[in-house]
Amino acid sequence: MPKSLPVIETSALETLLTPSMVIFRDRLLANLDSMLVMAGHPSRLRPHCKTHKMEQIVRLWVEQGVTKHKAATIAECEMLAAAGAKDVLLAYNPVGPNIGRVIALAAKFPACQFSVTTDHEKPLQLLSAAAAKAKVTIGVMLDVNVGMNRTGILPSDPAAVTLYVQASKLPGLRAAGFHIYDGHQRQTSLDDRKAAVAAQWPAVLELQQKCEAAGAPVPALACGGTPTFPCYAEMDHPGIELCPGTCVLHDTGYGTNFPDLPFEPAAAVVTRVVSRPANDRVTLDIGNKAVAADPPKGARVFFPELPDAVQDSHNEEHMGLITPDAERYQPGDVLFAIPMHICPTSALYDRVAIIDKGQVAEYWDVTSRNRKITI
Repeated sequence: MPKSLPVIETSALETLLTPSMVIFRDRLLANLDSMLVMAGHPSRLRPHCKTHKMEQIVRLWVEQGVTKHKAATIAECEMLAAAGAKDVLLAYNPVGPNIGRVIALAAKFPACQFSVTTDHEKPLQLLSAAAAKAKVTIGVMLDVNVGMNRTGILPSDPAAVTLYVQASKLPGLRAAGFHIYDGHQRQTSLDDRKAAVAAQWPAVLELQQKCEAAGAPVPALACGGTPTFPCYAEMDHPGIELCPGTCVLHDTGYGTNFPDLPFEPAAAVVTRVVSRPANDRVTLDIGNKAVAADPPKGARVFFPELPDAVQDSHNEEHMGLITPDAERYQPGDVLFAIPMHICPTSALYDRVAIIDKGQVAEYWDVTSRNRKITI
């Protein structure tokens, strides 16, 4: 992790509420540039917006020619389309009322091509019936389970070919390719990650060959996330789409676990000292409602200014640190925390401050932090 973050001028700090989230514009833009360099061309990128959920970042991508995007919620899909994305993948199997919401998306944004994932015949048929009735076409990517065992169908399962062929023939649907997410591949060594991806890849290719032999084209392969981004980026198989997400803002978790990734944290949570309850203790206003609480207690943030402080307690509105440097701090003093997991941290804020040249340049709404915008 970096030993420091970009400077925020004192005059700017005085205006920032705490806890609040800030994004350093220069680092954000550098991360976007690094992603493009790794991908080789904008057409190979399908970045996941679930990390930031911000329309302004989508517009930055669109300006760079990245018009294919990936989302986890229908609200994110709506944000992407409104921001100018032309091809949006909902990397989630729509069920229940969400099937109707997908149809409503396609009707509201006819200039955008929407796709979803599938791994079961029943919701696929319901989607087909709804799309045909509304006279829209929804792309369908087969959700291929390459070992994570969260969703998807095994590439060796004969039903995989049958299901994908159905997606190519049912009314209102379009066979859009495969979705191949391997979030279980988290080896620290890049060589180990590459070996793991290489081991799972032949089964994907065999399934692609079977589907195409059965008359169902496989035009795209939406592959991986941030950890395996460099693995797929080196591959030249036609149709590969690279789907990193976290590295747009980056965080402590990925910076620690994947040191090969050429990104730096572009976001931080600003917090203030609210108490000095003992000589070796500092209490901050960065509670577990201000930063993602899914990492283990005691390791949810990294403080560049106090890297060795023990995060002794973490409650709804407080974090207690034990540090021999406690005497350096008084109530009202500011610290910066880099989240261990930035994606759910972003969703805790309705807007973030954009820091440019040490000043608050503007505020951006976290557009799709809620489950619904209008659809």
